[in-house]
Amino acid sequence: MAPRNPPRPALHLKMDELFLRFLSDPDVQRALRDGLRRITDPEEDHPADPERCTPVVRGTGSGDATGSEAYRTPDVPRALLRITGGSARPERSPRRRAAQTRKEEPPPPQAPPTSHSIIPAFHFPRGRPTQQEQEGGRSLGGRVDDVIARVERVFSGFPQERAALGDMGALAEACGCPLYWKAPLFYGAGGERTGSVSVHKFVATWRKILLTCHDDASRFVRLLMAPGTDFLVQEDFVPFLQDVVNTHPGLSFLKEASEFHSRYITTVIQRIFYTVNRSWTGRITCSELRRSSFLQNVALLEVEHDINQLTEFFSYEHFYVIYCKFWELDADHDLMIDRRDLGRHGDGAISSRMIDRIFSGAVTRGRKVRKDGKMSYADFIWFLLSEEDKTTPTSTEYWFRCMDLDGDGALSLFELEFFYEEQAQRLEARDVEPLPFRDCACQMMDMVRPRVPGRITLHDLKRCGLAGVFFDTFFNVDKYLDREQRERAAPARDADSPDGPPPSDWDVYAAQEYDFLVAEEAAATAGDEWEDAFELSPADLNPSWDDQDDDDVNLYDLTRPL
Repeated sequence: MAPRNPPRPALHLKMDELFLRFLSDPDVQRALRDGLRRITDPEEDHPADPERCTPVVRGTGSGDATGSEAYRTPDVPRALLRITGGSARPERSPRRRAAQTRKEEPPPPQAPPTSHSIIPAFHFPRGRPTQQEQEGGRSLGGRVDDVIARVERVFSGFPQERAALGDMGALAEACGCPLYWKAPLFYGAGGERTGSVSVHKFVATWRKILLTCHDDASRFVRLLMAPGTDFLVQEDFVPFLQDVVNTHPGLSFLKEASEFHSRYITTVIQRIFYTVNRSWTGRITCSELRRSSFLQNVALLEVEHDINQLTEFFSYEHFYVIYCKFWELDADHDLMIDRRDLGRHGDGAISSRMIDRIFSGAVTRGRKVRKDGKMSYADFIWFLLSEEDKTTPTSTEYWFRCMDLDGDGALSLFELEFFYEEQAQRLEARDVEPLPFRDCACQMMDMVRPRVPGRITLHDLKRCGLAGVFFDTFFNVDKYLDREQRERAAPARDADSPDGPPPSDWDVYAAQEYDFLVAEEAAATAGDEWEDAFELSPADLNPSWDDQDDDDVNLYDLTRPL
């Protein structure tokens, strides 16, 4: 029977024993002493150590000694010779070594590295500086001084050289910024604490930003971000958008309806993150803002007085459509909807399995998933934007996350069959014969052309450009049938338009829904006025009757036109 704990060799003890044996070797000790002398006195010429040189007699071919002596070094391990700088050859005479030392010349100065050996800077998180700024020229400092001089001239016209929020428009112009940067400039300089900004505080803040941030994206983030961060969250946009609501001429009618300020701001913020925050982190970085068109839209706020023309972010008509759709589904008007409420969207066009996936947290952008089975107004905005326009990258990612049941980054045939099973049942309920799943799957594979057969990735859907057709086939029965009818009734049309690119699916949907809602509201208002007409008294019809007694009223006058 083998022992329970067999003995094992102690390797460290064996290594210590071998190392001590190595150091006790006389040849090793002599080589170490010689190497130590060379290290301590590198320029001093040390004679050969008599102890380390032993005489040998060179023999002839017959084996007799010739009487001439030579010196040889003992056999030292090669590794030790490499470490200590020793040589297997005997040292040369001191006289010859000194002569060689006198002939040595100082080494020539090293040439500066060539341009191709220097790796240029390629990462500029705060914007790429100009060539003169990188070389440290005077252009940056001179340009900053000119801007600061203009700012100081503007401040000199304010009482006590302090600017309130209403004065920031002139300062934004002096800084070379769009008009609606005035609120970020004000709050970035600490104006929210005292209600005004001093010239010294503003100049110090703006000078630091100009010297460290080299493009509009990094400056905008620097003005709005919280201390200690380098990104923007949703709350950072509230002061900026509140100023837009208060001062833009296209939103002047909202001044009296303050209860809608927060809902309009929430809508715009969600649309900003839906378009700009491509990483789904809830944090907009400088690079994401730089790649988007948000700052261009902010600049257009100054020249475009009709806010509805800025359809990408700020349109009030789009807000009106989104909020009315949510209000129709929110039966108890607590600004929260559940599965049953969302299932009524589009007359129940979306399958219940997809509704469950939406509420499962697959497309939740925060760290916490709501456990009460509710959807907020902010989440509904993402749902509606993704549902009505499936051509955008964010909508493709939204629905791909919902269909990816196991979260492996690919849609398998099992996942496609899971959603198509209910879709086929809904088609049969409408007296439409569905395709067998095998035929449907073959059609989708031919349309998407995935790189790995039988596995559709997010990249495959974005590359094919028909993600909307793909998604509607599996969970939206109304849009699926509508696409089938349009493809059969009308030939394919050229996407290019002589007037420029065609409007997006969302713009078309929002325009149609807004016209419908306005017409519906006008009809309801007309109906109320018609009902009120039957409740008018004779005095309302003819105000002159107010001065007459009831007995003096001629009933035949009621039939006369007013």
